[in-house]
Amino acid sequence: MGMLVAENVSRRYGETVALDGVSFSISEGEVFGLVGPNGAGKTTLARALTGTTEYRGHVELWGTEPQSVGRERLGLLPQDFSPPDRLTAREIVVFYSGLYDGASDTEELLATVGLDQCADTYYENLSGGQKRRTCVASALVNDPDLLVLDEPTTGIDPAGRQALWRTLQELAAGGTTIFFTTHYMAEAHELADYVGMLADGQLVAVDPPEQLIRQYGGESLLYIEGISEDESGDTPRSGVLDTVLEGYEFSLGDDQLTVRDVPPDAIGGIAGALEDAGVTYDSLTWTEPDLEDVYLELTGQNRHSEGHSTEMEG
Repeated sequence: MGMLVAENVSRRYGETVALDGVSFSISEGEVFGLVGPNGAGKTTLARALTGTTEYRGHVELWGTEPQSVGRERLGLLPQDFSPPDRLTAREIVVFYSGLYDGASDTEELLATVGLDQCADTYYENLSGGQKRRTCVASALVNDPDLLVLDEPTTGIDPAGRQALWRTLQELAAGGTTIFFTTHYMAEAHELADYVGMLADGQLVAVDPPEQLIRQYGGESLLYIEGISEDESGDTPRSGVLDTVLEGYEFSLGDDQLTVRDVPPDAIGGIAGALEDAGVTYDSLTWTEPDLEDVYLELTGQNRHSEGHSTEMEG
């Protein structure tokens, strides 16, 4: 039995189905990332887990309903949380610390999230990453056992995102259980022990990220562009490629050669074999499957399909 358990959680807004029978659990000390495009139901599920919205089904934290959990055990960062602009980062943390008995030391907390050098800067003058780290600090003032973060890095520049990732990784290493939502697939892959994929209110898969990629992500592909013509003016005959690429599945179309399921340490060998066979080319690109490929596979979508708009980043 997990410390967080959701069973058949459902939620409707009029005719709109936000959640449709979602079930999963999280054990103590785990990091769980919930991914999906905007409108998939991620925020609604985060609110259900913290008892801040109505729902059907069953949710429990440490064996009791969310509303009955002592507030010192739970930290929540909503997606749209925005402190007053004319308070400094330190003043914001001090304010929220005042809501709890035995709150964490403000200076230590500011250092933990990397704000010790700009603690006296007004919130409105902080960068996007610094603002979001201030919000994370506000959610940590009670040193929660469970931290729930809804889209923690949305709107942050890449450097700020990386800094916040390091903060969350340090918290997880210290034993904090973390549930977060995101539409950044790289974020889920980097941070989560388990990834849940939410589509149209339904949880279509839950597993460690590497296991999801192995099971659903498809093959790695080696694209070789601008294949040279042979002496007769034709592209290399299949017999040449059969010899060079023995053991690999491949296809040749126009001037592009596609080789399937190529491990990264074999790329150099293939390039050398092509050169030895007198086959030249303009460029070589290797791609490996990622969590976005998994999501698109599980939801029956295609990266190149017309009208595709999952609003996700790799």
